[in-house]
Amino acid sequence: MEAVSLIRRDDPDVEATSFPPSVTADWLEDGNETTGNQFQQPDWQVALWAIAYSLIILVSITGNVTVIWIILAHRRMRTVTNYFIVNLAFSDVSMASFNTLFNFVYALHNDWYFGLGYCRFQNFFPITAMFSSIYSMAAIAVDRYMAIIHPLKPRLSSTSTKVVIALIWILAVSLAFPQCYYSVTMFYYPRTVCMVDWPDDYGGTHQLSYQYAVILLIYLLPLLVMLVTYSLVGRSLWGGHIPGEATNHYHNQITAKRKVVKMMVVVVVTFALCWLPYHIYFILGSFNRDIYKQHYIQQVYLAIFWLAMSSTMYNPIIYCCLNQRFRAGFRHAFAWCPFINVSEEDKMELQHTHTWRVTMTRSRHSDSARASIKTTNTFDTIMAAEVNAERDVTKKYGVHSVKRPENMISSAAKPVQHTH
Repeated sequence: MEAVSLIRRDDPDVEATSFPPSVTADWLEDGNETTGNQFQQPDWQVALWAIAYSLIILVSITGNVTVIWIILAHRRMRTVTNYFIVNLAFSDVSMASFNTLFNFVYALHNDWYFGLGYCRFQNFFPITAMFSSIYSMAAIAVDRYMAIIHPLKPRLSSTSTKVVIALIWILAVSLAFPQCYYSVTMFYYPRTVCMVDWPDDYGGTHQLSYQYAVILLIYLLPLLVMLVTYSLVGRSLWGGHIPGEATNHYHNQITAKRKVVKMMVVVVVTFALCWLPYHIYFILGSFNRDIYKQHYIQQVYLAIFWLAMSSTMYNPIIYCCLNQRFRAGFRHAFAWCPFINVSEEDKMELQHTHTWRVTMTRSRHSDSARASIKTTNTFDTIMAAEVNAERDVTKKYGVHSVKRPENMISSAAKPVQHTH
């Protein structure tokens, strides 16, 4: 993303914007330099925008750092999907920390205060972080597709997942490099601008080709991939009929998969809606640069840029609202707050070992009790550890399950497991 204004070399009196620069065009009257900065805003207006952007930075950094801690500090949370969520959270918190504030300050007055080095970084890193964010979402979509549509095929290992994440960042750096390479700072009295000085200038082949390639690669293409994969997954999870005689374990698996897919679909839709006006703004500017002449365009850009940057703060809120384990993690992280209560169930959700919750059910036609176990492990692992598991649960949590012969495994009562 290019957080800059671009100066046409063939017409020094005209200043325009490109993808994704700061705001409007600075038109100098009669070819004479102005003695002031037309982008100055009243103090009350600056204060309101500062509060709005500060909210993004505070919520995004706090929420995403907490998400990273929840996953990395708890072994139970270290799954393929959650590793990609860590990468997504890291991209979002980096965007909020290194781009939002500086681009906001630049957009306020269209005056660059931070030197050439940070100008290059400012034009380079946002595209890198955005590429990493959306392709982490796409990787989660593909992983869910393989797990649900092709469950017998090999899944990504922890090592393979890290390789995929590294590849995402390598491609992201490669895509963003041209903006870093062509970034310059130029002084146009009374202010300095940070700009990308393309070889054939603004509106030329290089600039337009790059702009459309970026929009295609970091927005349209990954969204298309996620649309297709989640459509197929949704048809599989919601379109089929669950057999009436299916076990409790089967129903629990389907329910858990549906919840994960719902959560990620909400994340993707939120991202797409937040960035859509931003891309439309710069696409329209490519065809009609007169929109940058409008007096209100600075406020329009600040609003559009706020919406785009706000995408970095919504994901932790979505995780907390739609996922029980993340919700337990947030309660645990903010247990120091007087109004946050951490229950025993919350503690069990984030145990470093696998925790099983045992519920007792009684049949109407039988006096014998059956244990209904909610589990995420395979039945082979469960049966192998049955005896030790029940003893551990009774000893640690005071939960009593029905004793039965070791050589009998009831399909309605799967065993409890604790592995250290």
